[in-house]
Amino acid sequence: MTKFTAKNTIKRHRIMVGFGLFVLITVFFIFDTQQWLSLESVKQQKQAILNYSEQHYGLAFLGAGLLYIITTALSIPGATVLSLTIGFIFGRTMGTLLIVISATIGSTLVFLLARYLFADCAKKRIGKSPLTQKIINGFQNDAASYMLFLRLVPIFPFWLVNIAPAFTSISPQTFIFTTLIGIIPGSFVYANLGQSLASIDSLDGLLSTEMLLALSLLGILSLLPVLAKRFTSQNDQ
Repeated sequence: MTKFTAKNTIKRHRIMVGFGLFVLITVFFIFDTQQWLSLESVKQQKQAILNYSEQHYGLAFLGAGLLYIITTALSIPGATVLSLTIGFIFGRTMGTLLIVISATIGSTLVFLLARYLFADCAKKRIGKSPLTQKIINGFQNDAASYMLFLRLVPIFPFWLVNIAPAFTSISPQTFIFTTLIGIIPGSFVYANLGQSLASIDSLDGLLSTEMLLALSLLGILSLLPVLAKRFTSQNDQ
């Protein structure tokens, strides 16, 4: 009886969350939110956005954070433009803080939904893809170090790095902590670039080679514990 009740509860939760996601996605399409998240649209409206944020700073801050959370949770393209806009409006320090907190919350929502409510559906959709398997295989030695590496170095799509760990044994606490720490450098870079929003004409090549190398170096450093474990185990044998 208890098991039957638990299954019914999970089913109800799935229906409620699924309906909520459906409503959010519908709203995004009805109001053509994707167009709002384009670089051209933001540049055209940048003065109006800036004026509004100056008059209603707190509301603008919360609204931008909520939009970022929803965009991340629904895996909707536009996070780069949103990051630049947040940096433009709130500056590199507050912008970075807002991006990091919002992206972490959004990523955690995706992770929890994929693990606990929509595990079967998520596995059928992406669980068997080569990219997903590559990410999953990397968690076998040191989940925390590898997760930090994935966050620091943008090798795989951000949305995939949110979902794939749900199929591994990594704990939610480790996922949240490594996400929070790992996205700080990239978030700061985009928030800082947002200060020059008016001069950005394209998202292609936005990050310089030097910046990519710096992020890659940080990622390699995060893997040092894994390499040390392998070296030690080989010596013990």
